[in-house]
Amino acid sequence: MNMQELKQKFNSEFSVNDKEILAYQAPGRVNLIGEHIDYNGGYVLPAALEFGTTLFMRERGDGKLVFKSANFPYTAEIALGEIGAAKTGEWVDYPIGVLVELAKMDCRVSKGYDLYFIGEIPNGAGLSSSASIEVVTAYAFISVEGKDINTVEIAKLSQRAENQYVGVNSGIMDQFAVANGAKDHAILLMCDTLEYKKVPFAIGSCKLVIGNTNKRRGLVDSKYNERRSECDEALHQLQPHVPGLEYLAQLTPEQFAGLEDKLNSDVLRRRAKHVVEENARVLASVEALQTNDLAEFGKLMNKSHDSLRDLYEVTGTELDTMVEEARKIEGTLGSRMTGAGFGGCTVSLVHEDAVASFVHNVGEAYKQRTGLEAEFYVCEVGDGVHQLKEEA
Repeated sequence: MNMQELKQKFNSEFSVNDKEILAYQAPGRVNLIGEHIDYNGGYVLPAALEFGTTLFMRERGDGKLVFKSANFPYTAEIALGEIGAAKTGEWVDYPIGVLVELAKMDCRVSKGYDLYFIGEIPNGAGLSSSASIEVVTAYAFISVEGKDINTVEIAKLSQRAENQYVGVNSGIMDQFAVANGAKDHAILLMCDTLEYKKVPFAIGSCKLVIGNTNKRRGLVDSKYNERRSECDEALHQLQPHVPGLEYLAQLTPEQFAGLEDKLNSDVLRRRAKHVVEENARVLASVEALQTNDLAEFGKLMNKSHDSLRDLYEVTGTELDTMVEEARKIEGTLGSRMTGAGFGGCTVSLVHEDAVASFVHNVGEAYKQRTGLEAEFYVCEVGDGVHQLKEEA
């Protein structure tokens, strides 16, 4: 749909008035490499996607916020004085949590609005639909309230909303990539300090292909918490041997090789080894991009997946099957799981001439082996959160 059609859809959902309809967009994100590193104090390399969440909003005269979505049937109507008074357990908790955080920063909502969220990100695919909703809400309300926009602060307050109001213990990477993305650039982000730089993602005649396994990620929460505690324990056991060690990712692979025997179980050794080596892979992948060595970048993607499968054990049958089939296609430079694991998506770097056969053959083989229907998205790397103008 173009902008005019979307505005007509908005008008069909709400009673029309003479106020201007404003539109804002925040992307989804894909993590190119650097998985399960954010809570271990290391580097990640996410990129914003060209599709995400669009928010249409228009002032209304009665001091109420009315939330609707093209993706979910649940709607909510909230008086300005009742923002955040009660959680719903529904999707609206994400934007409401953001408004709660904005109020703490002296950016209170001063008028009522109709709000219509249109999401293009498959829910549960691991491409950050929740972060996209949070960031677009923050950006829109900071804009209409006339406050200064700082995209790093938007990422931080969006993460706080998810942690404290919604109650999901997410890291900062998703919100940061969604708020700060730039077209044709990845973001090298140090999760501990939020130092970052934009890295040109010039992939020439290649495309990013995201494969959705359509395997619901039921194990994620329990295994995520288990991995975090294993990393905490590995860190705890290594700290007496390394003065000043605060995070596993501060260790180089060479340092870790001399410390492995200090860990009291093979499980902890495997978890820590993944973290240390994955962090090094992120830095190596940035070097590969800067020298335009896409073959090397693809090899690092492959090594990342293999480590997540063998050392960190967060892949599962569906992700492994999709990656195996992706690597059989001539023209695939690299393929790996992306996100928390146990379902969700893969990301592959594929030569444009091979994209059609990739989608067909990987999809067929994956269905044959798992019984599940895959979905594929051929992606461009896009901008972070922004206002949409009429000519868009």
